[in-house]
Amino acid sequence: MPIRSPENEAVAEAWDALTRWLAEHAPTSYASLLPPATDEEIATADSQLRQRLGFGLPVELGALWRLCGGVEHQDIEADEQGEIFSGEFLPDGLLLSPAKALAPRLPGPGTKDFWGAEVVPWLTGDDEDAPLQGSYVGAHGVGKWSLEDNPAGTPDYPSMAVYLERVHRTLTVGPANLMSSNVPGVVWGCLIWDRPGGSWLTDAAGHWSPVH
Repeated sequence: MPIRSPENEAVAEAWDALTRWLAEHAPTSYASLLPPATDEEIATADSQLRQRLGFGLPVELGALWRLCGGVEHQDIEADEQGEIFSGEFLPDGLLLSPAKALAPRLPGPGTKDFWGAEVVPWLTGDDEDAPLQGSYVGAHGVGKWSLEDNPAGTPDYPSMAVYLERVHRTLTVGPANLMSSNVPGVVWGCLIWDRPGGSWLTDAAGHWSPVH
């Protein structure tokens, strides 16, 4: 059983508020949430990080995985073009499972770590099986990562809990562009983040309703 800590409790409170919003306003996104990761999965991720990189799993990430082990996109019958991914309800994409989070982070055999920071990916807007960019979490907060550019940029938020709280505030209080130029909206029961006037949506655009 994980040790209670302010970090764990802050993540749990923020995640609970966010998922309660999803359950009420974006039920298809809510249905995408997977059960908690197992203690074995979390322990394996922590062990691999310590053995290969010399640091352990960020406390907040372990806490979140004990609440939700990732996401699984739901089938959306109305989405004939396959535009909507129900699990991408966070501004920076979908929540990676322990195994998929470590895949881009651990250096290959005989190679050195080039990330330059003790951070772990936790979100991606790419293919979750081969992510190239997204958001990381580490001891100093949450920031962007990219394997094609800067592996670990400057943190944008002081913690994962603050990031999740900011998402919830954007949804409930606003303004809609509080976090970025992408703003929240719901289509076919899914929360997605898009730019009005510069939409990548085609068929789904007529069904998208902004939160604010």
